[in-house]
Amino acid sequence: MRTVPGPTDRVVVIGAGLAGLATALRLRGAGREVTVVERGDGPGGRAGRIEQGGYALDTGPSVFTAPEVLADTLAAVGEGLTDRLTLTPLETSYRAQFADGSSLDVHAAPDAFAAEVARICGPAEADALRRYLADLAELYRLQLATFIDRNLDSPLDLLGPELVQLARRGGFGRLSSHVAKYFADDRLRRLFSFQALYAGVSPFKAIAAYAVIAQLDIGAGVWHPEGGIGAVPRALAGAAADAGVTFRYGSTVTELPTSGRRISGVRLADGEVLPADAVVVTTDAPWRLVPGVPAPRRPVYSPSCVALHVGVKAELPGQAHHTISFGESWRGVFDELTRDGRPMTDPSLLISMPSVTDRTLAPEGGQVVSVVAPTPNLDPRSGGNANLDWAALGPRYREELLATLDARGWSGIAEAIEVEHMDTPLTWAEQGMAAGTPFALAHTFGQTGPFRPSTLPRRGPENVVLAGSSVQPGVGVPMVLISGRLAAERITGAQR
Repeated sequence: MRTVPGPTDRVVVIGAGLAGLATALRLRGAGREVTVVERGDGPGGRAGRIEQGGYALDTGPSVFTAPEVLADTLAAVGEGLTDRLTLTPLETSYRAQFADGSSLDVHAAPDAFAAEVARICGPAEADALRRYLADLAELYRLQLATFIDRNLDSPLDLLGPELVQLARRGGFGRLSSHVAKYFADDRLRRLFSFQALYAGVSPFKAIAAYAVIAQLDIGAGVWHPEGGIGAVPRALAGAAADAGVTFRYGSTVTELPTSGRRISGVRLADGEVLPADAVVVTTDAPWRLVPGVPAPRRPVYSPSCVALHVGVKAELPGQAHHTISFGESWRGVFDELTRDGRPMTDPSLLISMPSVTDRTLAPEGGQVVSVVAPTPNLDPRSGGNANLDWAALGPRYREELLATLDARGWSGIAEAIEVEHMDTPLTWAEQGMAAGTPFALAHTFGQTGPFRPSTLPRRGPENVVLAGSSVQPGVGVPMVLISGRLAAERITGAQR
């Protein structure tokens, strides 16, 4: 594994999102002097938070999985997960709601899940479910070691028995075909392939290896951090500060001055230069900041989304913590998102109501509801659409979303809204996210594993390391936490 040459005693981490915080904890645990520079007024990055009128709205990720990755991150400075955070396992990971009026609760306990599938889809599909869950666990084991949990400098790094086993299991076929081999019921096919969108790819184009995304939420279960997802970066930042990491909030980085082949410091907007032996950059488009680091030659970006977060004065009884509401259309909506550059005409939605689990997030008689609707990004080369006027389209799309929710059983929300926040591809772009998407580079085959941008670029300053969604291993809360470890190891050497 390549590492940063020369001295690395003083490290500046740019960005206090999950990747930057994870990097800082790993580096501090390895004895480095660490300063984190963040333009916002607190930690979180994409895991944003709005508190108003007694409601706490998480404006970033809504589904939390793989707590063992978070525990491992905190352990770098000798902290225990339960010392910093309370996690509640959800008995129902998702409620899947289908256009035919049927619904299916995805239980974390395999026996309960199989019983639910038998009730809704029949005993043969329940037997298939057990086989598929076992297959998912094995696929995840193979891929964790091969693609995810290590720095990759070359495709040759993949060579080994795990890659052979992955190929034999059909990991390089199409995800949609892989799932269809197990399930005859279209509802289960959708349930186990929609996660491809998390990777920015249609399930009809994604390789079967991406089935493992379902292992993280359906196979291994979903958890809720007390206080919401925003409690996670606060816990990480608290542990880092107690371990001696310095935080500079409200500070914007304007330049990385160079001396020879190295960055000599980090210049802030007020002119101050922080000395640095190494710099970790977690911004979404690092080539905009780091001199000499090239932009991807032919990048393919994930679809974007409209995310509507509301605090409502309504009980909304009977709803689950997470609901996947599928439209009737399936293949067609992926063509709209990734080929035609059009918003979905029959949207499938992720609806989260964390206040059903955590009453600290809403006042008495109220609920917090978040709705995520995939939309095209702003990059025509990625199937997106730069001509959609989201400033004008946004308010109309909000009304359509609320009407869709009402039609699908979430009645009375529009009239009960007390607090709200909405992000569109336009607002994501204004926050500095490439192509106006919070989901970064898509996980196409050419942007996965060793083909995804490295945490240690081969071009540019020799002491700059990258972390976050756009580099290895990829998108999602567990992945960006792992990217923090991989970035730190480029400075300290392997930590395991």
